[in-house]
Amino acid sequence: MIAPSFDSLVVLGPTASGKTRLGVALARIFAGEIISADSRQVFRGMDLGTGKDLVEYNDIPYHLIDLQPPGTEFSVYEFLQAATKALTVIRSRQRLPVVVGGTGLYLDALLKGYRMVPAPVDPVLRSKLAEYSLEELQSELCRLRPRQHNRTDLDDRERLLRAIEIAVAEARETGPSPPQLQPVIFGLHWPREVLRQRIRIRLAERLEQGLLEEVSGLVAAGVSYATLDYYGLEYRFIARFLRGELKRSELETQLAIAIGQFAKRQETWFRRMERQGTPIQWLDAASDPLAAALKVLGQ
Repeated sequence: MIAPSFDSLVVLGPTASGKTRLGVALARIFAGEIISADSRQVFRGMDLGTGKDLVEYNDIPYHLIDLQPPGTEFSVYEFLQAATKALTVIRSRQRLPVVVGGTGLYLDALLKGYRMVPAPVDPVLRSKLAEYSLEELQSELCRLRPRQHNRTDLDDRERLLRAIEIAVAEARETGPSPPQLQPVIFGLHWPREVLRQRIRIRLAERLEQGLLEEVSGLVAAGVSYATLDYYGLEYRFIARFLRGELKRSELETQLAIAIGQFAKRQETWFRRMERQGTPIQWLDAASDPLAAALKVLGQ
């Protein structure tokens, strides 16, 4: 198959699938620059836990990595703002944008051209919602967003409040949409058990490289345990280990299982994107995904 004319490439897949390597290889061939679509790689000092793999980029320019100090939040709205700016810069240099990531909501927002609406904290709305039970907040968010997909927003009160604020802001005004893309979208697929093994191996490597020390350093720099829990996965489990709630052997075993479960949820999200009309060219990651991608692109 030869792809039609395209103005960008997208490489998506679950954690530990090899997205960065393929994205960098395509960027090198097509004179491209990487735009990261990862909700945690925007934070400085969070390298091993987010899988930045900066050494793989070598001379390939990248964007949306190390934008924010740790301990802060980074919303979909902020992602779209930053991604739009990166697209403009890359196109001004007459280079090809290559979007690489595994955060399904970010990818969905960019590919479907979600409206960009500012949503500052609303004290009046929060005062009203303070009287709501968790179930009432869940009902309110589902009323505002009937197609709500992010279960995390539904299970955490603070995230519920923030999601409702954003939904209300979206209903009030229309903001500019990100630039329309004509991408070819590649998805990396591994057999489930092979991916789990890759996750276990990568986790062991990153623990050996200093992942525990990275998280300890964040705590020493003032990042709270609650914030680490918010960042999820590696940061949540290592925070529990640092608080003495997990033994070292339990940490690695339970964390590997949790990352595997997260990878499964990522794959579910990507399949849903596909069912909703996003065309994804799935590549066998265990074979030669670069050769397969170039074949699709007619190279």
